[in-house]
Amino acid sequence: MELPDFRILDLIDIVLFAALIFYIYRLVKGTAAINIFIGIVIIYLIYQVTVFLQMEMLSRALGAFTGAGVFALIVVFQQELRRFLLMLGSTNFTSKRRFLRQLRIFNNDKDNNNNVVDEIVTACKRMSATKTGALIAIKRDGSLDFLKNSGDTMDIVVNAPIIQSIFYKNSTLHDGAMIIEDNKITATRVILPVSDNRKIPQRFGLRHRAALGLTERSNALAIIVSEETGQVSLVINGEFDSYDDMDDLSDKIKSHLA
Repeated sequence: MELPDFRILDLIDIVLFAALIFYIYRLVKGTAAINIFIGIVIIYLIYQVTVFLQMEMLSRALGAFTGAGVFALIVVFQQELRRFLLMLGSTNFTSKRRFLRQLRIFNNDKDNNNNVVDEIVTACKRMSATKTGALIAIKRDGSLDFLKNSGDTMDIVVNAPIIQSIFYKNSTLHDGAMIIEDNKITATRVILPVSDNRKIPQRFGLRHRAALGLTERSNALAIIVSEETGQVSLVINGEFDSYDDMDDLSDKIKSHLA
């Protein structure tokens, strides 16, 4: 058995394939599809080993399974594929302003983001003290237009008193989520997709499930203030973190928006 020649292109191929698998894993991590994804990866690796070892019968059987399984995967991973395509289609790679921001030319953007985060965290601290429930979605790279249509369109500069007044229990706007894009509140009373992840602790309610559903389908951040306990939580990529120190929360949000 002879080993094939190894080229630079083969190395690039392996690295790109590994990156693709990694990002697919991040997409399905924390969902019910993760176990299916791991099983598919194992079957594919076994298939490649059988092809390399020239095990004809087993390789043909596994090849037929993987070929016919493509259509089944579209059904199984329907939500994950939808989230991936939404993220891919809504990312504006051609935006000149975003390109310059990546080069750190727009230095004032960082200061602007920091001011917005400070206002959000201040509002969360005050709402935590009064046990006022809140759910705030903060846009990062992808568009959230597919969610804003379910709520009321706004165009309000972010500040702590406004956020508090919106989530005040007698306000007509307190139900649902608030969406913040750049330095503006762009929507209120937004209905977020609720996650069906069964690994969420029982103590978490609909706000937490909605925040998790948001981060499963977009690249946004979600902040929750619990109405029962006043606990402030941050959800990023389907993972919960609770904070008692608001300075830590502020630093965490700023690092993810940088």
